Amino acid sequence: MSLQLRLGLALALALASACCLVSLASAQENNVLFETINFLRRGQADVELENYDNGLVLDTEYDFIVVGAGTAGCALAARLSENPKWKVLLLEAGGPERLVMDVPIVAHFLQLGEMNWKYRTQPSDHACLAMNNNRCNWPRGKVMGGSSVLNYMMYTRGNRRDYDRWQALGNPGWSYKDVLPYFKKYEGSSVPDAEEDYVGRNGPVKVSYVNWRSKISEAFVEAAQQDGLKYRDYNGRIQNGVAFLHTTTRNSTRWSSNRAYLYPLKGKRSNLHVKKNALVTKVLIDPQTKTAYGVMVQTEGRVQKVLARREVIVSAGAINTPQLLMLSGVGPAKHLREVGIKPIADLAVGYNLQDHTAPAVTFTTNATSLKFEDFADPTLINRFNRMEGPYGSPGGCEAIAFWDLDHERDEDGWPDIELFLVGGSMSSNPAISRAFGLKKSIYDALFAEIEDKSLNAFMIFPMILRPKSRGRIMLKSSDPFKYPLIHANYFAHPYDVDISVRGLLKAVSLMEQRGMKAIDAQLWERKIPTCKQHPYKSWAYWACYVRHFTFTIYHYSGTAKMGPKSDRAAVVDARLRVHGIRNLRVADASIMPEIMSGHPNGPVFMIAEKAADMIKQDHGFIQ
Repeated sequence: MSLQLRLGLALALALASACCLVSLASAQENNVLFETINFLRRGQADVELENYDNGLVLDTEYDFIVVGAGTAGCALAARLSENPKWKVLLLEAGGPERLVMDVPIVAHFLQLGEMNWKYRTQPSDHACLAMNNNRCNWPRGKVMGGSSVLNYMMYTRGNRRDYDRWQALGNPGWSYKDVLPYFKKYEGSSVPDAEEDYVGRNGPVKVSYVNWRSKISEAFVEAAQQDGLKYRDYNGRIQNGVAFLHTTTRNSTRWSSNRAYLYPLKGKRSNLHVKKNALVTKVLIDPQTKTAYGVMVQTEGRVQKVLARREVIVSAGAINTPQLLMLSGVGPAKHLREVGIKPIADLAVGYNLQDHTAPAVTFTTNATSLKFEDFADPTLINRFNRMEGPYGSPGGCEAIAFWDLDHERDEDGWPDIELFLVGGSMSSNPAISRAFGLKKSIYDALFAEIEDKSLNAFMIFPMILRPKSRGRIMLKSSDPFKYPLIHANYFAHPYDVDISVRGLLKAVSLMEQRGMKAIDAQLWERKIPTCKQHPYKSWAYWACYVRHFTFTIYHYSGTAKMGPKSDRAAVVDARLRVHGIRNLRVADASIMPEIMSGHPNGPVFMIAEKAADMIKQDHGFIQ
């Protein structure tokens, strides 16, 4: 049996027909099949839950319509439907969350499937230079659970100053003191050394350490401590520090928003309707009263009108939310007229686009690293079925560290760089370079040799935490089926290049620490051909490197900015109501006035929990 077929069975990435399976001969092949069948059997209950809503016939009217069943949407729908008198509709453009999507190690592969919108940025001459056509791939979840099904399950809250800053920008109720209870409300953390005053233990979103660690991750954690960081709960009082990764997993299983909030409700809450494969093409807004009263939705081959008695809540993410608002007449008036849409509210929708990038650096080692072919080993599959081992590693991400490079002696600083470790290289898994869209010439020059010689290698991603560049989402046309134009505008501000290079050099410097020397970790010294005009390892060379390897970490945010009406860039107020439009809110990463210092999946859960409470308060529902 071919390696490709064995991996297909082992990862459940390829379906094999029964007639093909009968011919398996060797003991190892039979073991692979046996363990794969056990895996499928273990997930049968999840399959049944996913299929529960199939065949739903939409009613003509609901109290609340939530657009987008992603991280925020699932949470919102679950919380709003706690009132049995409210009828709630949750609409999702994508399909069901499949069993394989919940295997943490296969996160790379998910970007290649139908559950990804597969957006791409506009071509750039100063960023994404290592990518095909100088365009960065921007994955987004098109599936129940949204991007909480596509992401790498890295759980961070950010820094307390991020939220105090949001409040200082004119958003009362969004300080760290105000949002901390919502973090604790949704967290179901089993991290044993989490700070008890700051952690939630009983919430629906499971957070845990992975039940497996490589020698490489142990070396990274040791080296960061030797560099001066303390091992700590980076989601606690102080963020600066190093730790093994907190993940949104439990028992080697991805814990998506769909799994966390909707699975427990299946068959138990008749006032909550969930419709998959339902694309909302327009929010209906009365141009005279400027009141949202429903949506147009394409599903099952036809367009339907569904009315909302109380509110429409858009939770479609930082790309789809601004697109939908603009298609509905809410956005920059001049731009809307240019594409043939009559403006209803002239707001800065689509502006303020932010993201985190990280120019990954590759190192070789004498310690064993993760390799694609190893995962066909039935022993590893058996360990996964026992809820342990590297299958539970979220895309190979294992450890994380935060530095305030401008104030390295300040233990409680506001970090400007995050380093996270991946226990494999670009050549360890064919899906990685495809997911990033690397040019073949770049891959061959820098990474092919690692693959050819089967070297052990790992990567450190230096992620900038508070970028100053801002991009924009624009409509390509008034056709809702045409993808929007994404102008990432990476590195428009020189600070972003500078801090990226400094973070990269911090990663390289860790190789001088005893922890890394113990595994013979060394920088993989292969040069980018298109940076050859700069002396190797010079600041100019590394700046060129950064502009080539503009790896998005998928943290798109800010495109429906929260702020007071006096802020011309603001789209929603502090209660997430769209300025100038009644009965319309936004609740997702779009509302972030400034991107927080970490991975935003957790903060989006917080936004949804807080939004649900505000909506309940505004409609007189007190629990």
